[in-house]
Amino acid sequence: MIGPGQFFRVWAIQRILIRHGFDELLFATPLLRSVSFLRYLLPWNWRQRRYGPRAERIRAVLEELGPIFVKFGQILSTRRDLLPEDIAEELSKLQDRVPPFPGSEARAIIERALGQPIARHFLEFDEQPLASASIAQVHGATLQDGARVVIKVVRPNIRRVIQRDIALRYTLAALAERYSEDGRRLKPSRVVGEFEKTILDELDLQREAANASQLKRNFRDSKRIYVPEIVWDLTRRDILVMERIDGIPVSQVEQLRAAGVDLPELAAAGVDIFFTQVFRDHFFHADMHPGNLFVRPPAASGDPACFVVVDFGIMGSLSEFDQRYLAQNFTALLDRDYRRVAELHVESGWVPPETRVDELEFAIRTVCEPMFDRPIKEVSVGRLLLRLLHTAQRFHVAILPQLVLLQKTLVNVEGIGRELHPDLDLWGAARPSLERWLHERVGLKPLLKSLKINAQVFANRLPELPGLALATLDRLNAGQLRVETHDAQQAALRTEIRRLHRRLALTILGVGLLLGATVLLGMAGGDGALGTAPFSVWLLGGLGLAVIAGSVLGD
Repeated sequence: MIGPGQFFRVWAIQRILIRHGFDELLFATPLLRSVSFLRYLLPWNWRQRRYGPRAERIRAVLEELGPIFVKFGQILSTRRDLLPEDIAEELSKLQDRVPPFPGSEARAIIERALGQPIARHFLEFDEQPLASASIAQVHGATLQDGARVVIKVVRPNIRRVIQRDIALRYTLAALAERYSEDGRRLKPSRVVGEFEKTILDELDLQREAANASQLKRNFRDSKRIYVPEIVWDLTRRDILVMERIDGIPVSQVEQLRAAGVDLPELAAAGVDIFFTQVFRDHFFHADMHPGNLFVRPPAASGDPACFVVVDFGIMGSLSEFDQRYLAQNFTALLDRDYRRVAELHVESGWVPPETRVDELEFAIRTVCEPMFDRPIKEVSVGRLLLRLLHTAQRFHVAILPQLVLLQKTLVNVEGIGRELHPDLDLWGAARPSLERWLHERVGLKPLLKSLKINAQVFANRLPELPGLALATLDRLNAGQLRVETHDAQQAALRTEIRRLHRRLALTILGVGLLLGATVLLGMAGGDGALGTAPFSVWLLGGLGLAVIAGSVLGD
């Protein structure tokens, strides 16, 4: 139910829609479709009006509706799996330019958050903001010890405005899902939910400060990226105090060139930094646009230029599961192994299990092959991913929010890299990070490392393993474990189950032997190096690997 406040807001939205020629949308809704003829009786439709392209008008509407709608449009532009390409491209141009609120109000918010006069903590405070956006604005200041800082201050009353607009969006999304076929298919309430989570996270500046602190710790030994220091003693939910940094905006290419920055090397380093965040740390800056990225020129000859990152309100993360399948997908794409890409999509559960791998393979090849046959500087990863997303809709691929966020960030990184160096080979720059991650996480060495780390846990559970294995096998023999299937070839299925039954027993035996070897290795003491391990460890470990190999390769 729409309340009085929301009613007047809807009325204001309708006026803006009509001004930009979208009154046909209002009469196309199921509620008004039966009286759509009334549209031609309205005075503004008595003469023909000329409008610009649809996408440009949508962007103009959002800009006129205010900063919260601008922010919504920015986030919506990342859901290119839901939007036509022209609208998504136009929404990506939305700029978060908002008139600043008075510096005296910012001062009052800071003093209220700290519970003390501003002069108690700051020698200087500049009431003229350095930047102003929809959620917060930034002021320069100087600490009592002379250190230069910036203070990010949440806008006054912004929570009330956000809650009102989000409630209205949920109402409109529910109506769309109830009365529109496209609404039921696209699930706009989920998009509103994503927006609500993102924007509420941005309101908590302590959360943003924690994000910055984590990113700084991840790259504490790096000379290629610098994250400003957080002043935790003065950071609160509504204010964030951070070291003030100097640098050249990454978009000022001529200025960077004049400062002696090696632009091709800087572009490749930016790509490597991004993929390192994704695959090494599974925690990445997800708002990597030119306004949040600066460059410090090399301090001395031979030193590399350094990226400086700001604004940590939107961060992304991937699970180990998504990391593994994403890295393998990228590697398979680089090798043009489209069959493997299709298989990985099925194995990961990103597509329904009944999907035909050969059909998915053909669809992926159709998208990728024309692009890979071009010179590398003409291959746009952003456009490639966009076409893959649209192709994925045919196969009902589950588009996970974290992967969409990754795709959007990768598009931004590619755009920045190509601006610095038009001939950037993004695939070549990305490959070392992918292969390094796969080498560290996949294979015998990582397996042995994991077994050694978890030796105590395994030792505690090892006595239970034979009983659990026998209980599982007894339930299989008794028919108490059921496998449901719609496959008509029941005889072949029963044969496959029996074969899997045998493999399961061998695998359990092999794992038990490996666990025994791990426990013996842990009990042996020393530096834990395999070269100094007793013969019994090698014997049990070798038998375990042989049994597991037999279960995997044999019939």
